[in-house]
Amino acid sequence: MPSVLPDGEPVPADGALPAAALAGAAERPLGFYLHVPYCATRCGYCDFNTYTATELRGTGGVLASRDNYADTLTDEIRLARKVLGDDPRPVRTVFVGGGTPTLLAAGDLVRMLGAIREEFGLADDAEVTTEANPETVDPAYLAALREGGFNRVSFGMQSARRHVLKVLDRTHTPGRPEACVREARDAGFEHVNLDLIYGTPGESDDDWRASLDAALGAGPDHVSAYALIVEEGTQLARRIRRGEVPMTDDDVHADRYLITESVLSGAGFEWYEVSNWATSEAGRCLHNELYWRGADWWGAGPGAHSHVGGVRWWNVKHPGAYAAALSAGNSPGAGRELLSEEDRRVERILLELRLREGVPLDLLREEGTAAAHRALGEGLLEQGPYDAGRAVLTLRGRLLADAVVRDLVD
Repeated sequence: MPSVLPDGEPVPADGALPAAALAGAAERPLGFYLHVPYCATRCGYCDFNTYTATELRGTGGVLASRDNYADTLTDEIRLARKVLGDDPRPVRTVFVGGGTPTLLAAGDLVRMLGAIREEFGLADDAEVTTEANPETVDPAYLAALREGGFNRVSFGMQSARRHVLKVLDRTHTPGRPEACVREARDAGFEHVNLDLIYGTPGESDDDWRASLDAALGAGPDHVSAYALIVEEGTQLARRIRRGEVPMTDDDVHADRYLITESVLSGAGFEWYEVSNWATSEAGRCLHNELYWRGADWWGAGPGAHSHVGGVRWWNVKHPGAYAAALSAGNSPGAGRELLSEEDRRVERILLELRLREGVPLDLLREEGTAAAHRALGEGLLEQGPYDAGRAVLTLRGRLLADAVVRDLVD
C-alpha cells in the first residue's frame, strides 16, 4: 500500500457503487485483499502504509490498536456485503498483506477470513494467502493458520546475507526464512513463497547468488524477486543522499535479473510475471493474477485499494481514521475514480504485457502496433506468440519492459 493516495472524487458515505459497476459481475472472479498496517519496526526502504506502535501512540487511541483490529476490519467486510448486494460470487482469492499481518494473533487472521466465508462464501478451490515475517511465526502459529483455512503463505526473506539485511533494516536472522518454509510444509501448506530483493547497496553478485541458492534450498514452489526501488522520504533514500551507502544503478539491476532467471529456470521454476516464478501453474499467485488481469477485488484496511467493474477506490490511510469511519457506520473510502474504456485499455496493456501469456495485439492502436513490430525486430517480443496475435516479452524484453510498454500504449 503506497504511502501517498491519489486524488479522486468523494466516495458516498454508504460506499454505494454505480449500477454499471455491478453489471456482469457474476462473470468476473472476486478477490479480497486485507491490509494489516502494523509493523514492529520500520524497514529503511519501505514506503507502504504501515505504522509502528510508537508512530500510533496518541494518534488514534483505542481505535488504532491492533488488539481490536480484526473486529474493525470485519466491519468493512460486512460493509462490502451491503455494497455488493446480492452479488452471487463466492470469493476466489484472499490475500492478507501489510505491514506485518503475523503481528496479529493467528486467531485474528482466521477470524477475518471467517467473516469473508460467512458473508460471501469461499470458492471450493479458493486461494488464501498471508504474508508473514519470519520472526513472528512458529510451528504452532502456522498450524493454526492452516487449520483455520489458509493454504498459502509468503515469507519476506529479502536476502540470505546479514550485511544486506542490515542495510534494508530487516531484523530476521539469516536462515530463519528457510526454516519457516519447512515449518509451513510440516503444517500442511502446499504453496509457499519467498520474497527476495536484489540491488541493495553493498550487495554483490555473489551475495545475490547465495540468496537465490538459499531460497531454492528451502523448497518453496514460488519465488518473487524484486529490484530495490529507493522511494523518496524513506530512511534508505536519506542515507544514500548523505553518501552513507551507494546507489545501485540500472545495469546492476539488469545483471541481477539475468542471474535470477538463469538460477531459477535451472531449478525448474518458470517465470509467469516479470518478477515472479513458480514451479507449476498451481504454484502461481492467483490473487496477484486477478490484479494483473483487471478482475474485481475489495481491499479492506487503511489505505487499501479496491476495484469493481471499472470503479477504483481507496481507503483513508490512518488506522484511527479508518476505524472511526466504520464505527460511525460510514465507508472508510477516501476517494474513487471511474475508469473510462480508454483507461481500462491502457491498464490492460500495462499489466498484461508483464505476464507470460502477454497482451493481445488487437488492444493496440496504430502507433502501438507499429511499436510492437519494431520491438519484434529488436528482439524484445517473441516471434511465435506475435504471429498468433499476442505480444509476449523475451528475456531481453523483460529487462526493458517499462520502455516497451510505454511504446505500446501510444
